[in-house]
Amino acid sequence: MKEQSNQIAKDLLDIEAIFLRPNEPFTWASGIKSPIYCDNRITMSYPHVRRAIAKGLAAVIKTTYPEAEVIAGTATAGIPHAAWVAELLDLPMVYIRSKAKEHGKGNQIEGRIQPNQKMVVIEDLLSTGGSVLEACEAAKREGADVLGVAAIFTYELPQVQENFDQAGLSYVTLTNYTALIESALETGAIQESDVALLQEWRKDPAAWLSE
Repeated sequence: MKEQSNQIAKDLLDIEAIFLRPNEPFTWASGIKSPIYCDNRITMSYPHVRRAIAKGLAAVIKTTYPEAEVIAGTATAGIPHAAWVAELLDLPMVYIRSKAKEHGKGNQIEGRIQPNQKMVVIEDLLSTGGSVLEACEAAKREGADVLGVAAIFTYELPQVQENFDQAGLSYVTLTNYTALIESALETGAIQESDVALLQEWRKDPAAWLSE
């Protein structure tokens, strides 16, 4: 598992889906300065990477949520990965909008779910987990039995586990911030001197508010 986690992290760095800039941090919409920028939507453009991700997600779902009956993707970044994983697992697939449509039937879930159908929700990235947990709540309101969440990457921020615990849900990811730092150091994307700063950010991102 660790080997796969590090390989996915290397792939994300290689295709520049993830940037690490410890000394020139990015600024998030929240105003927090971050030494990392992640855009896993770029993986769609690299067949070998998206295949590895789909196979990895399918494998962890079979292991962690073997009773899964439907795969859901979050709009928009989780949709393609959910489609590829559902195909590999030969399961139905739906996707969950961030909010219900304001026209037509007012759907928030596109596709068809059965009452109490056991669902795994796929997300590309976990920061605090807030948006995917809202998607899970929407699925529950429409009758799904949400087993948990499978994602490509997590920043491993303290709020993630707190929010999932509060929601009574579990999650699994293919790779994480720890593996990313290890892989970046190994490939020369960062220097040993950058590690302490990167680890410090993960403990308290809010301390990095832009001035």
